Amino acid sequence: MSEASTFQRAYSPHRKQQRAADLMEAARALGARDGFRAVTLTAIASQAGVHASAVRRYYASREEILLALAEEGYADWSEDVAARLTGPRRVAPHELARILAASLAERPLFCDLLTHVTLSLEREVSYERVRAFKNVALAAVGTLTDAITAAGALDRVRAGDLIIGTIAMTAPLWQAAHPADTLTRLYAEEPSLAHLGVDFEPTLTRLITALIGGMTDP
Repeated sequence: MSEASTFQRAYSPHRKQQRAADLMEAARALGARDGFRAVTLTAIASQAGVHASAVRRYYASREEILLALAEEGYADWSEDVAARLTGPRRVAPHELARILAASLAERPLFCDLLTHVTLSLEREVSYERVRAFKNVALAAVGTLTDAITAAGALDRVRAGDLIIGTIAMTAPLWQAAHPADTLTRLYAEEPSLAHLGVDFEPTLTRLITALIGGMTDP
């Protein structure tokens, strides 16, 4: 039986919401398997069991779906870090760095998406869609800034700069730590080049620690 013959259009609001959620879940699964660079709109539709021509009833493009996943990632990450920083004790700089890096390392899909957000996703969606995304990201940065400030680690200005710096470092480090198959083979066959590879979490922890140190040194 063909895909076209098995596809059923979603008419009710509930069914439409479910179909949109199915498409996001399909994109999430494909990103986990292949990396988001390789995810196409056709593959998302096929994974979700939706006819390719029907996807645009729910999302204008592949970029819009992935940007929605990035929104989820920002909200989830900020809430997790805020929860880890909650408590009566003052958080030391090295502990703050460890918390930020560990929380990101536990969210590989978000780390992967951070690369694509600025390179392509924000550039390929409508004004209204990117505005909505920026509001979600700004709220997440606000949550993180509040949590870091409340933990006594940094003042608000430095906390905001720390979050910006952490995000900026995470994207390239994640890609370097998860090289393409050709680079994996190169490092295996030529060990002298293997030092170019990156161990993501410890490297990010060291860099965040150094960044905080630069902010707090007299």
